[in-house]
Amino acid sequence: MLQMHNITKAFSGTLANDRVHLEVESGEVHALLGENGAGKSTLMSILYGLYEPQEGEIFLRGEPVVIHSPRKAIDLGIGMVHQHFMLVPALTALENIVMGLPGHRGFFLDRFQATTRIKDISSRYGLDVEPAVETWQLSVGVQQRVEILKALYRDARLLILDEPTAVLTPQESSKLFRVLRTLADQGHSIIFVTHKLEEVLEVCDRATVLRDGKNIATVRCADVSAEILAEMMVGREVMLEMKKETTQPGQTVLEVEDLAVESDRGVPALHGVSFHVRDGEIVGVAGVDGNGQLELVETIAGLRPPETGKTRLLGQDITREKIRVRSESGMAYIPEDRHRHGLILDFDLSDNLILRHYNAESFSRRGFFLPHSVQSFSDRLLEEYDVRSAGSRTLARTLSGGNQQKLILAREIHNRPSLLLASKPTRGLDVGAIEFVRKRLIEERDRGMAVLLISTDLEEILALSDRILILYEGQFVGELAAEDADAGTIGLMMAGGSNVTAEDRE
Repeated sequence: MLQMHNITKAFSGTLANDRVHLEVESGEVHALLGENGAGKSTLMSILYGLYEPQEGEIFLRGEPVVIHSPRKAIDLGIGMVHQHFMLVPALTALENIVMGLPGHRGFFLDRFQATTRIKDISSRYGLDVEPAVETWQLSVGVQQRVEILKALYRDARLLILDEPTAVLTPQESSKLFRVLRTLADQGHSIIFVTHKLEEVLEVCDRATVLRDGKNIATVRCADVSAEILAEMMVGREVMLEMKKETTQPGQTVLEVEDLAVESDRGVPALHGVSFHVRDGEIVGVAGVDGNGQLELVETIAGLRPPETGKTRLLGQDITREKIRVRSESGMAYIPEDRHRHGLILDFDLSDNLILRHYNAESFSRRGFFLPHSVQSFSDRLLEEYDVRSAGSRTLARTLSGGNQQKLILAREIHNRPSLLLASKPTRGLDVGAIEFVRKRLIEERDRGMAVLLISTDLEEILALSDRILILYEGQFVGELAAEDADAGTIGLMMAGGSNVTAEDRE
């Protein structure tokens, strides 16, 4: 189906792809693996016509092709779901899905016909989306479903999926895998870009591994393990299973009582939820995206006002307090979207690291920054948190996703807050960065920090949490101790299939 030979692409003198080879057979699900910055996204952007290579050739079904634009890629039967979504926020889901395609009524969009087809595809693949809703009102998970639908709507013969299961339950992921196998059996080819190595072994036929822009190997998935793939990606042995000792939680740090919150669409998103987090424990909130997780964490962080209910931090009522008061009271926050809410991308690393404390005496006097103090502080954190860059004056937007997340982690936890809100802290990261972030969260928990972990990655929830709360349609439908939990049970509860409490399990 596809041959990419000697693909070379450089940015500002840095080789992103260095004579890369990729061959994908018809009827194959082919994994593309590598750390962030290994060249995967660049290679797929070249295949989809977003970039042009400086060297190399592309063959599709044995014929040489030049793909100079996404329109050309679509015409050739290539569809792509990007890691960072290519959606127009002001347009509806339907308008984003059909954008760029000719309609049956000339310049006019046949909304009925398009809506009917979208709902048919949605139903067939279990990707529920309301076509008439504007995209900016959708959660990150639902926006990803729109991207998947956009590719499937075009009947691509070669489908590129970048982290497609990041917001799915295990049952939904299994259903998607069955769909991919069906497509492959019918002669379609799928390039599956993911950091979930167990998924690679479950659904993929072969895997190509890139590191530092170069080919490392192409292997049959039946012949390797997750540990072997991780070592090929990173170049060293990687700890895939986190070692976590049992701790005895102490006093209550966060207490949420009868919290009711509306979504951006003005409809109820949370219906009177109550829970607590103690020091020395990680409480994981599991659920399919769009069930109230975003509203929950933003309300606790002070970004969204509640309709009713109270939030207490170390006994202090902070329900209506400003973000600065919450920060000074000991709350830290890792947002799910590091680009929109975690960093100022056109600020350098030093400026991003002091965002919470820029007015501290150690950094400024009489309204003027102290450059030497800021530099010294930044250099120390960049080294401690292994943020790989050209120095503290580097712009944040130039870092890989993993290094951007390490930068946020460094800023948020260096001064040991009492409570850390971690919303999808490893979303879109590679195995090396995931290992680093998870180890730090466990270390901070062991030092006595209270951590509220919101994640749609069940493996992450199970690996890190001491207690697990399951959120469904704005309500907690279950609570499990970590030792009593398994992916199947949690997945059922995430879909509203059961209601289990820790007391019931006992």
